[in-house]
Amino acid sequence: MPTPDSHPHDPAVAPDGALWYSGQMSNTLGRLDPKTGKMQEFRLKTPDSGPHGLVADHDGNIWFTANFKGYIGKLNPRTGQVAEYALPDKDAADPHTPVFDQKGMLWFTVQQGNDVGRLDPHSGMVILKKVPTSHALPYGIAVNSKGVPFFCEFGTSKLASINPETMEITEYPLPKGARPRRLAITSDDRVYYSDYARGYLGAMDPTTGKNEEWPSPGGPGSEPYAITATPDGKVW
Repeated sequence: MPTPDSHPHDPAVAPDGALWYSGQMSNTLGRLDPKTGKMQEFRLKTPDSGPHGLVADHDGNIWFTANFKGYIGKLNPRTGQVAEYALPDKDAADPHTPVFDQKGMLWFTVQQGNDVGRLDPHSGMVILKKVPTSHALPYGIAVNSKGVPFFCEFGTSKLASINPETMEITEYPLPKGARPRRLAITSDDRVYYSDYARGYLGAMDPTTGKNEEWPSPGGPGSEPYAITATPDGKVW
């Protein structure tokens, strides 16, 4: 990495094929050109922002969660300028994972604040919704084919969805002791999640609420974390 001890966190692929990452401890966003191996860093304007999750929009702007400073940021790679969108609640201090829906709305989780948020990139308006279960620790989030965001409640044994129009949250119980950390949604809208506490891969059908589980070959201490699904339905 260009900066030692930058603690690269989440990766994201931009429309031009470049790989972006958050330099959480160096207060930077980084760009890797896979063809040349060249890395470029962009420094954020607010010190100690703690960038965490990030995602690219259709224009190539990089949106990120400032996990240490409680704002959502947008980097324009062409100019290096960063726009900041403050969250409307001081308790929502640690935005975590961002994702775009099909209409261009940015959804994000707020772990310790126990919120799910929606940001309109056109107006800059941010709306927060408290999760019904206290200390749920909203963590990973993904959007299904119908534009409905689903998220993990890492602090309890539940998944949840949020209605994109009404902001109403629906919770789905998982097996006792499960701690879903991140999730992925396949083309049939099944929700797969990594059970970090028990060492399982799980799947939930939102239409029925039924669960299916597979133990990790690494055992209960394997702590599965990140997860993704390919267009042909494979889950990694």
